[in-house]
Amino acid sequence: MLRALANGERTVGELAEPHPMTLAAASKHIKVLEHAGLVRREVRWRTHVCRLVAAPLKEALTEVAFYERFWTARLDTLDQLLRDDDIQKASHTATRSVPTPPEGDET
Repeated sequence: MLRALANGERTVGELAEPHPMTLAAASKHIKVLEHAGLVRREVRWRTHVCRLVAAPLKEALTEVAFYERFWTARLDTLDQLLRDDDIQKASHTATRSVPTPPEGDET
């Protein structure tokens, strides 16, 4: 719903249409988004028109971006551990697959 609103105002019906839900269920979802400060709803005659309020999303992005360095460091560590494990397995497999000549065979 937020992506749809990023392209401009939409009615509750337009927001509900691509989803397998009733208008009542869509309205409940929109109320949650309103409560979060992400959507403003305006009644025009009998039509409820919604628009995106993007400022809270920018604040959330700033907060999440702060923690990105921790995730990146952990993912880099995991990547290195997996690479080391692959190298160790490949080395172990290579040594096991090289046949050793039997004693006394001078080939």
